[in-house]
Order: sequence, then C-alpha cells, then structure tokens
Amino acid sequence: MMNEFSLSNLTEIKETYDRDGFVIVRDVLDTDLVSELDRHIDWLIEHHPDLRPERLGHWLIAEDPFWVRFISDQCLLDVASTLIGPNIAFFAADYIAKPPRDGQAVSWHQDANYWGLEPMEVITVWFAVSQSTCENGCVRVIPGSHRLGPIDHRSQTDTVNLLNSEVDPAVVNERQAVDVQLNPGDVSVHHPLMLHGSKANTSSQWRRGGSIQYMPVTTRITADSWPCAFLLRGDDAAGVNDYRPMPKYVAGQHMSFKGYEAWI
Repeated sequence: MMNEFSLSNLTEIKETYDRDGFVIVRDVLDTDLVSELDRHIDWLIEHHPDLRPERLGHWLIAEDPFWVRFISDQCLLDVASTLIGPNIAFFAADYIAKPPRDGQAVSWHQDANYWGLEPMEVITVWFAVSQSTCENGCVRVIPGSHRLGPIDHRSQTDTVNLLNSEVDPAVVNERQAVDVQLNPGDVSVHHPLMLHGSKANTSSQWRRGGSIQYMPVTTRITADSWPCAFLLRGDDAAGVNDYRPMPKYVAGQHMSFKGYEAWI
C-alpha cells in the first residue's frame, strides 16, 4: 500500500498525509509496550465496570501515570512531529476496545465535529494493541475526503453505534472506502476532517486499540478546564493553553509498569 511507512522513512509521510488524509506507520510500538497496553485495558475495565470497553476515554487520563507515559512515547512523538512540528501538545486519547461479537460500530464521521479547537490543527494517531482486521471492525477511511471541508452531522440512534451521530450517508461513497488493517504495534494517522468509521465486531476476537490526538502548541483548546492537556515535547511558544503537571505513580492506586520508578 502506498500509504504505508516505517519509522526509518518518516520524512516521506507528510506529502501522502496531505494528499490522502491518512497514513500507516508500521512497527511503531515495541512488543513490551503493546503488552502493557493490553494489560492496562484489562486494568481499566476492571476498575471502571460502568464503562463499555469502547469508552475508556480522556477523562481518565490526567492522574494515570502509565497512560501519560504511553502518550509520551518517543516513537509516537517522532511520528507526530513530522506532521505538526517540534512543539507537541496532547489533547485527548481513548481506548476503543471492541469485545468479541459485541463490539459497537462507529458511524461515518469527522473528528473535528466533536472538538473545541482553534484552529483545527490536530492529528489523530490510531494505535493497534491487537490485530485490527475487517472481521473485527477495523477503522475504515475515505481517502481524500478531508478536502471536502466540515460536513454537518446528525443524530443517529436507530442502530447501535458508539457516537450516536453520523454524517449524511449520501455524502459517503463506500466503494471508495479503505480498510485500515493493522498489526499490534502499528499506527495510522488521520486528518481531523477525514471521513472514517468502523463496523461492529462480530468476530470471536477482540479488537483492541485506540486513538490519540496530538496538536501543535499554537492550537487553543476552547473548552474551560480541559482535564488532560499536556505539553509533551518542545516549548510552549504560543502560551494559549494551560498544561497539567505529569502525574505521580502511587503504589496500589495505579497500574505498575516498566519504568514506573521515574514517575514516583
């Protein structure tokens, strides 16, 4: 696939991202980190039985040192820096883990519809913890659709879907859809105006992964008291956001992880 890259040729991804609205980067996360992510999903499911595993979201991040260690991973930040520059802030992240035979679909949508950011300069990095395939509900994209600009969204509750909203299906040509199939440790990156979604997981296998939103420090968060803004690399040259201090690891309160001693 022409949209596929590796960490050794990151300098080539921006042209493809600008043209198609998405890229795939293989083998970004090492196997030990992927194993810890898998364990972290289990830990969150155990500690938040009220939440579906597709909805382990940004409000849980600020006081979780493993989650912040993960979003600060240098390989992830290297990928982000090729698209948004050297001064990198964090906006949000979610685990979207679809259980076997019960994982919810995500209707066609644009991420920008849901975010209070000015300007809308932000990228979504989708990371795979398990195999992400057509059978278990991988992300699907419409290449080039980011050039359509913002599209109105409407409520959609007739069928089960994670967002309870969608763009008008008439604007989506599903014959152009590309299935973004990933192996554990791979990531894809997509534009905030990219039309994308995913089907329900009707297979016998989990689809575990999630999304991270990185932005240049010049992007302002318009919501008051956003719970999880962090400065992850470079300098806060713009001064338009208030960033949180890094959380501290507390034994018995947080999941232990490799290198946790540096977070005490």
